Amino acid sequence: MIGFSARKSPLEKEWEILIKKEQDFLKRRQEKKDSFLNQKLAEKVPEKLQSTLDGAFFKAFTVIFEKGTSIIEKTYRRDDIEKKHKINAFADETLQNRKSIKKFSKEAGNAGNKNLLISGVAGVGMGLLGIGLPDIPVFTGMILKNIYEIALHYGYEYDSTKERYFILLLIQGAVSYGDTLLEIDKKVNEYIKEEKLPLDYQRVKQIEETAGVLSKELLYMKFVQGIPVVGAIGGAVDVVYMQKITEYAKMKYQRRFLEKKGKK
Repeated sequence: MIGFSARKSPLEKEWEILIKKEQDFLKRRQEKKDSFLNQKLAEKVPEKLQSTLDGAFFKAFTVIFEKGTSIIEKTYRRDDIEKKHKINAFADETLQNRKSIKKFSKEAGNAGNKNLLISGVAGVGMGLLGIGLPDIPVFTGMILKNIYEIALHYGYEYDSTKERYFILLLIQGAVSYGDTLLEIDKKVNEYIKEEKLPLDYQRVKQIEETAGVLSKELLYMKFVQGIPVVGAIGGAVDVVYMQKITEYAKMKYQRRFLEKKGKK
């Protein structure tokens, strides 16, 4: 926890702004309200689609974690981002002002905005063609690509077991509501402090939980996305959920970054 002095430093000011953003996010996500479209679709979606979608997301996360990270890394220049972070870190250590400390969130935000655009184009394009379930590996890959880039801009890696646990928690938290969100948010903040896996951590179980939360949220829209032309509506929802995940991931990586700076 960052301590406050009589005169607030740039770090303390950024911390205050971040806490307000987090509180606003939690407040906005206290209750989920189903749209009119979702209520209508509930009558038409096949019963087996939920379990099929669960399995598709589980497989996508598993395959990407095991074999796909190197492929995702071909879509951006990891070395360049890491070098940029080092330059920004040196400038911040030298200048120690709000402009230098905000540089990290600005770079992360630029990466997030670019990936949101790509995700939207891909989702709508596949929806026009009536591609629903096959879109899941692409969408999952875009989620992870986005988080990976945000992590690098704040100086964190993403390919260890414990970092993948953190990433899965971020995705869960971003699409959860109410008490469930508060519980996950607590776990996220605990990880930020300790950077350790829970004693009862099980990789497969964590992937299953995250896949289940995502599939439940996207069930109706992935059903619609499987219908040619009309599916563009379902595909467009990809960007809505990418936005939620991006917002939450940026806040939590910024929290890690600021807490680490506060301990120096």
